[in-house]
Amino acid sequence: MDIDLCPEYADFCAEVRGFLSAALPVDIRRKVLRGSRLEKGDFVRWQRILHAQGWAAPNWPEPFGGTGWNAVQQALFDEECALAGAPRQLPFGLKMLAPVLMRFGSEAQRRDLLPDIASGTVWWCQGYSEPGSGSDLASLKTRALRDGEDYIVTGQKTWTTLGQYADWMFCLVRTDVATKPQQGISFLLIDMRSPGVTLRPIITLDGEHEVNEVWFDEVRVPVANRVGEENQGWTIAKYLLGHERSNIAGVGIVKRELARLKDIVARTDANGQRLRGDALFAVRVAQIEIDLLALEATQLRMLQRDGPPGPESSMLKVLGSELQQRLSELLMHAAGQRALPFAPAAEGVEAPAAMAETEDQGDDLLAAQYANWRKLSIFGGSNEIQKNILARALGL
Repeated sequence: MDIDLCPEYADFCAEVRGFLSAALPVDIRRKVLRGSRLEKGDFVRWQRILHAQGWAAPNWPEPFGGTGWNAVQQALFDEECALAGAPRQLPFGLKMLAPVLMRFGSEAQRRDLLPDIASGTVWWCQGYSEPGSGSDLASLKTRALRDGEDYIVTGQKTWTTLGQYADWMFCLVRTDVATKPQQGISFLLIDMRSPGVTLRPIITLDGEHEVNEVWFDEVRVPVANRVGEENQGWTIAKYLLGHERSNIAGVGIVKRELARLKDIVARTDANGQRLRGDALFAVRVAQIEIDLLALEATQLRMLQRDGPPGPESSMLKVLGSELQQRLSELLMHAAGQRALPFAPAAEGVEAPAAMAETEDQGDDLLAAQYANWRKLSIFGGSNEIQKNILARALGL
């Protein structure tokens, strides 16, 4: 079952598909569809292609250089890109910092920063989580002491996604320790090349360098790099998180990986294993399809509401992340031992003849994907926290 689109949106999707068919580089598309690791250059190259088309910032209003698309068009664009094998646009600048600058930033900050975000010239990372301050974000301890026209920042951030590529970080710091935790936080923009900034890699379960630890040792940050008023950071942080959580739903990614699952099932059945005859497996796939339809309908309904994302973004985050994790389990189940990478040097044997075909399809990357996607229910605020937010919104 599919959700029927009105003619206007159907034409919009057709236009996007035509562009993707002509403009998406073949090598990037292959990496995405196989689940291969993307390099910094892949993300930047795709962002610049979108920028040349005028589609670099789908979620921005036209006065700030955006497309002027409504929320439904933005969701449909993300979905078509995912299905075509385009890299997901990095959300840190485009979908997290940019809305904050538009709402809370100064005119100079918007003028100086937004164009470089849209063009892919400047790469941003997020400085929220700390050791012991993740879901309980208000307990963060990184200090920023005022010294004339600068802040002196000392502390540590962790789980900084792709920080090894970043030029700048938007960061929550404590500027007042004498008040309630939520009332003493400010929002700073920090140049990652500043003296005193140290970055160290964290290797994740899938063996990748995706996240980092970042230390600040008396780093000087101009007061002009503060967004909003001093100690207004908690309000800004919650506003940003609403945009981040809505972006985790991943409807297009689930559709793409569901199609991949069906391809694996077809290839497996052709080799004599009958997954289609496994009633329990069939039920699990059917439930994914039903829940995906519900998620898509819920997202489209929410996106047509006016105003910034509210507590409903927590619903999208919970449903979307859990759906992606369940799908990664089914992909592993369908691929079986083919999901494990083959390491001939470690095993001391030659790869089976069929391994070349398996690697070409990306089956050997599914175990890494499964391990990586365990994070989806944690980042952006754990799903347990999201359920608490929803309960409070309902007065429970």
